[in-house]
Amino acid sequence: MNNKKAFLFDLDGVIVDTAKYHYLAWQKIANELNIDFTLEHNELLKGVSRVRSLDIILELGKVEASQEDKDKWLVQKNEDYLSYLVDMNESEILPGVFPVLKFLKEKGQPIALGSASKNARPILEKTGILSYFDAIVDGNDVTNAKPDPEVFLIAAKLLNISPENAIVFEDSVAGVQAANIGKMTSIGIGEKAVLHEAKYIFKDFTEIDTHFIEDLIKE
Repeated sequence: MNNKKAFLFDLDGVIVDTAKYHYLAWQKIANELNIDFTLEHNELLKGVSRVRSLDIILELGKVEASQEDKDKWLVQKNEDYLSYLVDMNESEILPGVFPVLKFLKEKGQPIALGSASKNARPILEKTGILSYFDAIVDGNDVTNAKPDPEVFLIAAKLLNISPENAIVFEDSVAGVQAANIGKMTSIGIGEKAVLHEAKYIFKDFTEIDTHFIEDLIKE
């Protein structure tokens, strides 16, 4: 019998590395405000909303700002970020992701995206992999941020798969926690020390072979 599992993917840092574009857009604003904003500081923004991210940057520089200024910077940040996405193509897909998507498709396994990004669809279109996803749940569809499992629970429901049969690929602590809280199998993509709460951890998708995926499907 062919088992059906749901394979749920986060976007930023899992399928594509758009984190660098977020960093550049935030750095531009920080520079304008004379705030020192490094890659180390940028780690504080991982999986955090745009509004909270701005507050963290302002706190770093001990800058007080009116709501009007904050709103202006938030719009500017998003416009700068989107301008970086214009030239995205399939070369932006992280190593090893495409073979995994292809293998899952060949095996007839349902695939969904579960991301806080409100730009998920255009990114999947530009990188040429939109057709691999049977469902997309993004920042426009959810009210609660990870570690709340809402984004993954909606995705599993759209695929008609129970949470226990859902497998989540995540690169953030909040995302791994969301999968665990939702009673799903969590697979961390990144550093073991950071993502130790995940059931399985791989440095990147090049470490994931088809036998491992087969075993997940059969479990």
